[in-house]
Amino acid sequence: MDKILELTTWILPLIIAIVFHEVAHGWTARYFGDPTAAQEGRLSLNPFKHVDPLGTVILPAMLAIAKLPVFGWAKPVPVDPSRLRNPRWHMVIVAAAGPLSNILMAIIGAFLFFLIMPSDFGGSDGADSVTGFLSANLLNFVQINLFLAVFNMLPIPPFDGSRVLAGILPPELGAKVHALDRYALLIMIFFLVIIPQVAPQFDVVSGLVSAPVGYLFNMITGAVGSVFGQG
Repeated sequence: MDKILELTTWILPLIIAIVFHEVAHGWTARYFGDPTAAQEGRLSLNPFKHVDPLGTVILPAMLAIAKLPVFGWAKPVPVDPSRLRNPRWHMVIVAAAGPLSNILMAIIGAFLFFLIMPSDFGGSDGADSVTGFLSANLLNFVQINLFLAVFNMLPIPPFDGSRVLAGILPPELGAKVHALDRYALLIMIFFLVIIPQVAPQFDVVSGLVSAPVGYLFNMITGAVGSVFGQG
């Protein structure tokens, strides 16, 4: 398959997954009483509303050029915890809403994949047809959403997992976790770039993310495939 076409089957699913992830935070916050995201026009599915020049474009490009692990972020949807009806626990749910939306989208993607999957998909020309192209997008959509769900639940700033952790810990410890947000970029570089280079055996992505993603992928595609008689 042409490299540009192959790249497209990853970029399109990634954009959709990121947009819905961010909007899920805003929708959930609005449900629990905080309309900030809606008031600032951030509940839009327009991907340009969620692009962060540094985190979405510049940093990933620089890391890719340097052949280092590529990571980045979208522009966070604004949430004002003080406007939530129960700031502590509703913020936990708001933070978890993004990863949970990715799990839901992965399931939907799996259903659509098996619904339209061509019988010869995976062959030498499996992605050359329109149906094959859509199938490749959907399969990648499942993988990307599962990766985003697990990756974002890492309990380190600025990921959603750190906000969930801060909410379920006693208030004093939770405040200390929140205080680490100011060092979020340095923490990401340390865990995602420096550690894998210095001690590959402690690679966060390989050690903590890949296995759960693989397990969830096999579980979801296996369960959905069985519904279509392909399990």
